[in-house]
Amino acid sequence: MTSKLDQLREITTVVADTGDIEAVARLKPVDCTTNPSIVLKALGTPMFADAIKEAVAWGKKQGGNPEAVSSAVADRLAISVGAALVKLVPGRVSTEVDADLSFDTEASLAKARAIIAAYKDRGIGQDRILIKLASTWEGIRAAEVLQKEGIDCNLTLLFSKAQAIACADAKVFLISPFVGRILDWYKKSTGKDYTAEEDPGVISVREIYNYYKTNDIKTIVMGASFRSAGEIEALAGCDRLTISPNLLDELAKDEGKLERKLSPDSRKPDPKVSVDEKTFRWMMNEDAMATEKLAEGIRAFAKDLGTLRTMVQKELQLAAA
Repeated sequence: MTSKLDQLREITTVVADTGDIEAVARLKPVDCTTNPSIVLKALGTPMFADAIKEAVAWGKKQGGNPEAVSSAVADRLAISVGAALVKLVPGRVSTEVDADLSFDTEASLAKARAIIAAYKDRGIGQDRILIKLASTWEGIRAAEVLQKEGIDCNLTLLFSKAQAIACADAKVFLISPFVGRILDWYKKSTGKDYTAEEDPGVISVREIYNYYKTNDIKTIVMGASFRSAGEIEALAGCDRLTISPNLLDELAKDEGKLERKLSPDSRKPDPKVSVDEKTFRWMMNEDAMATEKLAEGIRAFAKDLGTLRTMVQKELQLAAA
């Protein structure tokens, strides 16, 4: 019997949610996703010691405002992690626009273009990169412009159908609806435990998947943020699933039968709608879970980005001593 991971790969594109180079080399996912938390963790490993030295040496030559230099060096390090991952996967690597730009469309556009240019400087084309943006109204608007420029985007921190509809209207390449964080909110709110079939995060992704397939929306649905292998199995057949190494290993060791749960051929009626800014903000306001988890996710990524910049500042200070 083949493993559940191998069975999953037959019906779903498997993506690694990690910056762990050794894990990616071992597990051989098609794509990789990163975020500030993952980048920070990757840079704490010996593998990126040389990249840190190179980025700090580069930063010393830049001059100007120390805070701006620290930010530029942090960006360079994130690209270093992404570039290392590009060498290991045949598909795409997602690189995130700074979380503290999540409510600034123009600044997000400038950062996204700078990320693409930085990869180009290393000989990596934009066809290998996904620009990752938070699914705020402003982030979605930035993605809409980038998509028209041929820069594919991954809209993350997505917790609601309102966000998914707005992303579809913007014709974004891919969305990352979060499963585990939705479950976290409901468990805390209700005090209940949920089976995989009852899991509010699983149900949310299934509803979004059905809406997209029923209305022939081309945007890729990539379930993310899993708490258990059961959640992954409950979404088997989804376009893509981005999975942490520990859960990939668990699926690789399990030789039970994996049942397909999602298929583009199994559709339930769900009329297509569009949302303008007023409707989007009202729908988010009415969804306490989505509002709270989006804000919490942005704060967490911004905190890790701040930690990375502080680390860079210390390295620059040591290099200048």
